[in-house]
Amino acid sequence: MHPVLRSLLLALLFLPFTVTAEEFRACVDRLADQAAGEGISVATIDGALRPIERQVRVVELDRRQPEFVQTFWQYYAARVSDTRLETGRERLEEYRPLLERVHADYGVRPEYLVSLWGLETNFGSHFGSMPVLDSLGTLACDPRRARFFGEQLMAALRLIDAGHMAPEQMRGSWAGAMGHMQFMPATFERHAVDATGDGRSDPWQNLEDALATGANYLRNMGWRDGERWGREVSLPDDFDYGLADIGSRRPLAEWADLGVRRVDGGALPQADMEAAMLLPAGHRGPAFLVYHNFHVIMRWNTSTSYALAVGLLADQLSGQPGLQTSEPADSDPLRRDDVEELQQRLADQGFDPGPVDGILGRQTRAAVRAFQRANDLPADGYPDPRLLEQLRTL
Repeated sequence: MHPVLRSLLLALLFLPFTVTAEEFRACVDRLADQAAGEGISVATIDGALRPIERQVRVVELDRRQPEFVQTFWQYYAARVSDTRLETGRERLEEYRPLLERVHADYGVRPEYLVSLWGLETNFGSHFGSMPVLDSLGTLACDPRRARFFGEQLMAALRLIDAGHMAPEQMRGSWAGAMGHMQFMPATFERHAVDATGDGRSDPWQNLEDALATGANYLRNMGWRDGERWGREVSLPDDFDYGLADIGSRRPLAEWADLGVRRVDGGALPQADMEAAMLLPAGHRGPAFLVYHNFHVIMRWNTSTSYALAVGLLADQLSGQPGLQTSEPADSDPLRRDDVEELQQRLADQGFDPGPVDGILGRQTRAAVRAFQRANDLPADGYPDPRLLEQLRTL
């Protein structure tokens, strides 16, 4: 496809979705019929669903394309800051009895819950200010992800019907995430815990409910108490970077045989566990072996950078050292149009990156790795400005 046409199509894709007031009200009427068919009460439909208003800003945020592709270093620095660590330690001690009770009941250690709490809402200081029902209704009437958000809206209405929350209380993120731990309504509905026994679970006003629900969610996704999330490691000089794949797990003994050691130089633990190798910033950045619990965190949020931030913050909250690898001086981010150019140049060289869309997905990283192997470069699958400059010379 011609680059100008491709850019035009992408621009059209990310234009805010606009509907007339009549079209939106017709959509709300259809949602009301669906809610009635699912057994939601007339009082909830009339009092909570029918008054919702379309929020154009929500669709703008849903369509937003970041100008830069954020690097691991930028993500880590913003989320595992000294201030967040200090506040996290204070909250860990302030709520120690509560956190220990939740650990005893659900098998999730306090430092992980506090880490998630800190990353989601900065320890309850920012729940979001958007009306949850408006956000969900707006996105349920947007064809891009109507089914998903329609399901979330129905879950929110069922929670209102069950008395867990009132419509006027429900303010959260632009996408409808709620409370201390930013649960989507369907997630909260499936995993909610009434920790205080008052007959309802409140993710905003009741921290005990919120933390217990978060721990219950992790447990139900397979969290293993007594196991780490992973660890930073050091690699031998002759390490095959092609083995770094989040989807490929090996026993710790195999990684040890390949020369992988703890970042302090010690031997890997002799444990019957499998791990995948993750290089979030390429071969010049840190290396991590990530275990089962890391993949559970990724079911909470599918970003590998998010899961690493949770694990690294939790480590430091429990008294362990933080990230040991230093950031290179030239770790500049790629712009989105740089990624598009990189994808096009890879395709021109016969390495299929998938759609030329400026998104660093698995297929683009696989194409980068194949190009690196073909040109005797460290095959870490990590695109950066230096790789783009090399492609421009071909």
